[in-house]
Amino acid sequence: MAEHRTMQRGALLDAARSLLSEGGTEALTFPALAERTGLARSSVYEYFRSRAAVVEELCAVDFPVWAAEVENAMARAGTPEEKIEAYVRRQLDLVGDRRHRAVVAISASELDAGAREKIRAAHGGLIAMIVEALSDLGHAQPRLAAMLLQGSVDAAVRRIELGAAEEPGVVADTAVAMILRGVRG
Repeated sequence: MAEHRTMQRGALLDAARSLLSEGGTEALTFPALAERTGLARSSVYEYFRSRAAVVEELCAVDFPVWAAEVENAMARAGTPEEKIEAYVRRQLDLVGDRRHRAVVAISASELDAGAREKIRAAHGGLIAMIVEALSDLGHAQPRLAAMLLQGSVDAAVRRIELGAAEEPGVVADTAVAMILRGVRG
């Protein structure tokens, strides 16, 4: 029975990822989750008490996976500059990934404090990785630079998500070049 519940919960989270990546948070409704999974709407409520609870669980499950991918890319890099480039490129490579699109949709939405806190904590882990690389680079304000650097990454993510005129690779190359020039001062 417990295994069946775990499978149902996984199916609901997967359906939530699809709904979020297709239509943003407005698309994430219990009727839509029920329809996608073939469960009765009342059954969806047995797993999650609210949309916010679905979002919180997705953050708890997907953010660490996503952050680990960025961390692994940074760990394979040698110099602080290479670590910064890996940090930027890996985040931009993940833009097409459904988990990432769901996380972006969640980040952009109106969330309750608990879900926002989970997102902030996960983002904090990403920021901490880049603060260290900036410190190793000898940056005078590594924490501030990390926040501004992430802002540039977020802008590049939005540019790619919009399906802008430029190819994603051009957006990534331009973001990396600007960021590296900026952090070198």
